[in-house]
Amino acid sequence: MARKSRKKARSASRRKPAPRRRSRAGGAGALLRPIRGLLRWLRRLVLATIGVMLTWISAYAFLDPPTTPYMLSEKARLGEIDHEWVPLSELSPHVAPAIVAAEDANFCTHWGFDMAAIRAAIADGGRRGGSTISQQMVKNVFLWQGRSWPRKALEALITPVVELIWTKQRILEVYLNVIEFDKGVFGIEAAARHYFDTGPESLTMRQAALLAAVLPNPKQRSASRPGKAMQERARRIADGAATIRADGRAACFQD
Repeated sequence: MARKSRKKARSASRRKPAPRRRSRAGGAGALLRPIRGLLRWLRRLVLATIGVMLTWISAYAFLDPPTTPYMLSEKARLGEIDHEWVPLSELSPHVAPAIVAAEDANFCTHWGFDMAAIRAAIADGGRRGGSTISQQMVKNVFLWQGRSWPRKALEALITPVVELIWTKQRILEVYLNVIEFDKGVFGIEAAARHYFDTGPESLTMRQAALLAAVLPNPKQRSASRPGKAMQERARRIADGAATIRADGRAACFQD
């Protein structure tokens, strides 16, 4: 009996083990591995992009942007552009209040978005703009022109970061140096010489108001040859500049 038991044990040990069936869980894991790898790669890409943007935004809080995407596209189209940087402290005292009164009277009091202006623009059916100076600066310096949801979404994300890192004076200084005043004419320095053959430090209130009146449509309006409607707009801008000086809404950019 013992001999038979040993034979059975040896024969059983020689038998090949039955092939294992691959579990469904293991198959699903194999399918999920590439997806998990892709998600990790995307997460790293997003974090790297955020890091680059934060570095870029932080650098421009102190360094003057040498150019912008729009300037580059216009230079490629026109062959050359007129642009020279000038610090805010070297501008005529009439420039900043005129530009702010024309473009964003509540510039000193908002955090990047003027909700009252946005509601007014919506109520008007989108015929008027609701963008602040901060938003326009972000669009010009970091993004591209044109109306698109991706650009607006990025603008909405970047603007509060800029407001958090930069001073209001810096936002206005960069804005004044990158906005377009005529075809290929960028910044307040080039605009002053282009329209009035004078330096930006010598601009009068009327000249500053006329330059501000150009901004909604710089390719179609001229500060040196203003029509009746534009002259009236310039008068309203000059009045608005006096108002924001008197009520304290110019305090964040004027000493």
